[in-house]
Amino acid sequence: MNDDACSKRELPPMAQFSEGAFLLVDKPIGWTSFDVVNKLRNRLKACLGVKNIKVGHAGTLDPMATGLLIICTGKATKQLQDFQLLSKSYSGTLRLGATTPSYDAESPIDEIFPFNHITPQMLEEARQRFLGPVSQVPPIFSAIKVDGQPLYKKARKGEKVHIEPRNIHIYSFELTRIALPEVDFVVHCSKGSYIRSLAHDFGQALRSGAYLSALRRTAIGEFHIENAWPLDALTEALEERSHALRIGDIQ
Repeated sequence: MNDDACSKRELPPMAQFSEGAFLLVDKPIGWTSFDVVNKLRNRLKACLGVKNIKVGHAGTLDPMATGLLIICTGKATKQLQDFQLLSKSYSGTLRLGATTPSYDAESPIDEIFPFNHITPQMLEEARQRFLGPVSQVPPIFSAIKVDGQPLYKKARKGEKVHIEPRNIHIYSFELTRIALPEVDFVVHCSKGSYIRSLAHDFGQALRSGAYLSALRRTAIGEFHIENAWPLDALTEALEERSHALRIGDIQ
């Protein structure tokens, strides 16, 4: 894996996309990771004049989340597994005093809890509980498959499913703004960590409830959001590069 290949906001030569290329993309809110892949696949097919091209991403982001996606094309998709093993960094906001079935703002509040009893000392003690090795139960509204079916499909049917806890590692977890019931945070964690579950468990540790109200992925390993393409800017750059090549061919 060549880190320099996707550590800067640069557009590879168009011909390289078919062979294998890397891109850092800033996923907009409301889009699934597959939406981004599909958008770029369609744009690349049109720009390259091909019927199909392999495009994939490393590490799913929920629709309400924004931030860094590593996109691979062509033979570079073989390295997706390598990227998925890397640690992740996020910034976000959790809301205390309530929970939702999905552990985030994608679903309506289902239960209200008190939060006026929460003190700065309690917040600090709870924060420290989620440092280092942590046993975490993924949300039922997730893409993890049980009996060949994603958990979120079972959840929507109202099925009760036992989910085994996972061992993850939280390298750092800082509270950057406290304005109850909102708390902003930054976290650096291992692959397989669910920040929605972290928010939910953090609320329980405070004898309250909590859900994730905002999330942004800022880094995957050594790759940072500052070097990522906004999706609209990337699609425009691809079209401009393709147009320039067509004009060059005519001339």
